[in-house]
Amino acid sequence: MFKRNLQLLTATWLAAGALWAADNPFVGTWKLIPSRSKFIDVMKVESFGGNKYGFDFGGGNPEKIALDGTDQPGLAGTTLSVAVEGPDAWKVVRKKDGRTLLTGNWKLSQDGNTLTDNYTEFGPNGSSTVNYLYKRTAGGKGFAGTWEATMTMDEAFLLRIRPYEGAGLSFIRSPEDTRNVKFDGKEYPNAGGSAQNSTSSARQVDERTLEITDRTNGKTTRMIQVELSPDLKTLTRTVRPVGQHEPNVFVFERQ
Repeated sequence: MFKRNLQLLTATWLAAGALWAADNPFVGTWKLIPSRSKFIDVMKVESFGGNKYGFDFGGGNPEKIALDGTDQPGLAGTTLSVAVEGPDAWKVVRKKDGRTLLTGNWKLSQDGNTLTDNYTEFGPNGSSTVNYLYKRTAGGKGFAGTWEATMTMDEAFLLRIRPYEGAGLSFIRSPEDTRNVKFDGKEYPNAGGSAQNSTSSARQVDERTLEITDRTNGKTTRMIQVELSPDLKTLTRTVRPVGQHEPNVFVFERQ
């Protein structure tokens, strides 16, 4: 009798979870509204003495190279080179399999508080150039320091939110960028090639607000708030990376 009651109770829980997932207002396909979104790009440059520097362009895994203009091993099978072209000018080049992926001509302001990056990216359909202005947000001398720039969004990518194991949710931008969470405070491993020992935990603040905490190797890397508009047609994703002064804000519309 006890076993039968337990089976009935379990079935009730499963049915409730499936119903919650089907009726969950967050579930759907969402398209970014670039004009209402902003992304803060952060890069960190650290001096190791002499001409050796570390370059962290995000992710907390710096590439350590010598500033001699030669191609040196970088992340994800690429090479990175940095050439000193003057006391306030560096040229940064990233390649893969001998092909140039991007170049950056860096220029330091006279007071050392801003850095201009004349950035060119080389894709299969040609190249595009953008001038970025970074502001120093943490110590260092010369190019060394922490730099932040507000980037405009020009790609209306899709974010898919799907049910995950009953009462959980999957946030899917691509197979390589998938976050699976349940609202029980426990950590769940992220899926995809970019996960790299990362986990996420989540809690539901109210019927229209979620909070997600990302960790890598047990260390908190960012806090994410996901909020629905009262009419459930707009979703705002506010991302606060640890150590970043301003949050990234992504506004989506339901498809």
